[in-house]
Amino acid sequence: MKLLSRIEEIILLAVLRLGADAYGLTICREVSRVTEKDWLVGAIYAPLARLHKNGHVEIRPGPQGVDPAENRRIYYLVTPQGLEALGETRRITARGWLGLSDPKTERP
Repeated sequence: MKLLSRIEEIILLAVLRLGADAYGLTICREVSRVTEKDWLVGAIYAPLARLHKNGHVEIRPGPQGVDPAENRRIYYLVTPQGLEALGETRRITARGWLGLSDPKTERP
């Protein structure tokens, strides 16, 4: 299995956390919250496209309603393959940190 990039992991976790409310703007806000950095909405679409291409997220059109903005929304859903990729990324990260302390507390 191809490893997720760090931003793909963060975005995939945001989609998972947001559930049925995962669309561009909400995903961007969640990524900004988690990373404590301001993100432009456009910056998440290339990683989302890769996640979709690799089968980690499904795309669903927004419900057709009165609000034209909502009609254009594309919603994202984590697939079983995406959950597997997140699990593998988590396991690899945990193995990589095994036996190491927090680098912020390390003194040379």
